[in-house]
This record gives sequence, structure tokens and C-alpha cells, in this order.
Amino acid sequence: MTNKSILRGRGAQQNSSNKFLEFSYEQRDDFLEFCRLEGEEADKNKTKYIPIFPKTIVNKVTSPDIGMEFSMNPYQGCEHGCIYCYARNTHEYWGYSAGLDFERIILVKKDAPRLLEDKLKSKRWKATTIVLSGNTDCYQPAEKQFEITRACLKVFLKYKHPVSIITKNGLILRDLDILKELANDNLIAVNISITSLSEKTRRILEPRTVSIKKRLETVRILSENKIPVNTMLAPIIPGINSHEILNLAKAVSDNGALSFGFTVVRLNGAIGQIFTDWIHKTLPDKATKVLHQIEECHGGTLNDSRFGLRNRGEGKIATQIHDLMTMAKKKYFNNKTRPLLNTKLHEQFKDGQFKLF
Repeated sequence: MTNKSILRGRGAQQNSSNKFLEFSYEQRDDFLEFCRLEGEEADKNKTKYIPIFPKTIVNKVTSPDIGMEFSMNPYQGCEHGCIYCYARNTHEYWGYSAGLDFERIILVKKDAPRLLEDKLKSKRWKATTIVLSGNTDCYQPAEKQFEITRACLKVFLKYKHPVSIITKNGLILRDLDILKELANDNLIAVNISITSLSEKTRRILEPRTVSIKKRLETVRILSENKIPVNTMLAPIIPGINSHEILNLAKAVSDNGALSFGFTVVRLNGAIGQIFTDWIHKTLPDKATKVLHQIEECHGGTLNDSRFGLRNRGEGKIATQIHDLMTMAKKKYFNNKTRPLLNTKLHEQFKDGQFKLF
């Protein structure tokens, strides 16, 4: 595939096969090239939104190394198109591909606010932080149209319940009014993902995300409004953004972030094939070197599923990454701490409400 025929504005360049389906289709490059030469449009590259109706919205997180107990996702699939995204594999459960389908077929849970309210009203529910989103970005482009995340934040505010947000989209600033009210009672924490300071790198890694400048501005504005911000410098991909660690840490600290986390990239499930195809098409000169360095972090493979090691990596390259992160924390975050969120207000609120009946 030549650079001219790369699918612009998307991360994945193919639809990988779905391991849960008996039959699958293959997107052949020679067919796409034929369509291009003939002046035909083989792929309109449009995003489709499909409503779905789950029975529950809050999910128990059983993985011991994720760092959250409960999560909820208003959307399945994500138009941001981050090529490394571990959530791509979940699209296969719905009968779609982890490749282009993940970016172009977005499943929308319009009932999420009602389901969340039912959960928070339950006598059996004990307040603990719920993370928006543990899987796909709750502020991806679909949110501008559907406003499901905003509606869910109103529910958290109504029931005085702690919530944490993970996003890489500046759209979160639209909801600053609700976030400030939550912050007044120590009920909100925000995690902003920033993978690189290079716009060139961002555009190929995360093609439909906001600019790095906008993300740093988002960290600053949230921090200025006393909303605690953690940044996710993740994933670190050897040979692509591993050289930026210290500069990334300084930039987010200078803009008010209280802490940062990181992971070493792992390409689990179908993502190994999707990422390999992508890097050979977008960064052909670096492809072999980067893939070998990722393999060196995971015992000779692109993925390691062992708890405790899968997100940390091992070996010389992983050790170098961890050493740089330790240095960055000492240099730029030495006197910073993140507050624990308040779980008591919800129980007091719930007790008071039940007494009315």
C-alpha cells in the first residue's frame, strides 16, 4: 500500500477477522487500489451510530492490575481510532471487527443515565468510585451529539457519588459546571491521556483525538478550577514515544497535573495484527525495529497476558522506561499528591432519602 492509499483519519487500516465468527471477510489491497484507479469509492469511511439497550451499565472490574473496581461505558467502540487501544478486542463480542469497525461502528447506550440511577438508588450498593470510562472514551465525538456522559454526571451529582473520568478529549470542558460542583464535595477526579508532545506522532497514533495543545490546556483549566487531574502517559511505545518521557512529565506537571501513570504497550488479541499492519504502512522505516523492541518487553512476543507484568513489561527496554518514569516523578511531582474521593456523602444522602419513606 502506498502512502496515497492510506485511509486518512483512521487508525486501523484494515478489518481484522473476528475470532468469534465462523465466517469473515477479507479486505484486499488490490481491490482497493483497483477502485482508486477506476475512480470508484470502495469505502465511504463514515461513522455509524447504533443504539443498544443493556440491562446494566456499571461493571465490576476483576483485573488486579487495572486500578479500578467499577467502570461504566456509555459507548462501545471509539471514533478516536487509537491504533494501540486494548479495547478494540471487545468489539468482537458484538460481532464486529477490532479494526476499522471499532472506529466506525459506535454502539450508543442511551439508557445509561437511568441504569446508573437505578444502581445508585439500590440499598445493596455501597459507594465506591465508578470510572467513566474503563474501556472506550466517554468524551469521544459521539458525546457531542448524544450528551450521555453529561447526563450521567448529573446523576452522580444528584446522589453525591464519587466518579472518576478517563479521557483524551477537550470536550470534557463543556461540563465544567457540573465538574466544579462535584469537586466542591471531593467527588471527582479526572485522568487525561497524553501519549506524545509531537503533533505528527499524535496524528498517526490517535487520528481523531484533539491536539496536544488542547489536551495540555484541558489539564490546566481543570487544575485551575480545583479539579484534581492525573495524566496517563500511556502507552509508552519503544521507538515511537519512549524518548519523550521526561518532557511529557514536565509538560503535564507545569500545567497543574498532580500525578501521572503509565503502561508499556502490549498488543493483545487482534491488536497485534492491526498494529503490525498499521506500522508497516505508516512508518515502514521504523516498523521492524519498533516491533522487535515491543517483543523484547514481553518475552519475545507482542503481548503478555500475565497479571502484574502485562502492563509493566520486563527486560532491558522496560527497565529503562521504568527508570525514566521514577526520575520524572522525583523531578516534577515530588511534592504533589492526589486526594482520595469522598464515599461518605452518598451513604449519608441515601440514608436521608430512605428515611423519607
